[in-house]
Amino acid sequence: MDIKTATALRRLRLVSAPEAVSFLILLVCSVLKRTTDFNAVPVMGAVHGVLFVLYVIFWADAWNRTKWPLRTAALYFVLSVLPTGGFFAERKLRREAEDALIAARARKEGVVNA
Repeated sequence: MDIKTATALRRLRLVSAPEAVSFLILLVCSVLKRTTDFNAVPVMGAVHGVLFVLYVIFWADAWNRTKWPLRTAALYFVLSVLPTGGFFAERKLRREAEDALIAARARKEGVVNA
């Protein structure tokens, strides 16, 4: 995996958890707006919107660089629209990055899997 691919995956991983948190906070704010006088939906909506747009941009870049199959790319996109999906995406991307690092070190040391 080259440095640009690793960077694309890292950016996607780093934005996925904050995007999930902002989605959950936006849901709480929506409930509070309807049950109390508290209305933080415009602010949280903007924050979540920016994070979601960043997620989609980073997702598209990662898909382009990693050449994921359609199924994998669709999974990461679906995880972005589920309230807690970003946490699962972050964990899966972290595992993928660790596996790629192990493989790169093995190639560098000349270890070949049989």
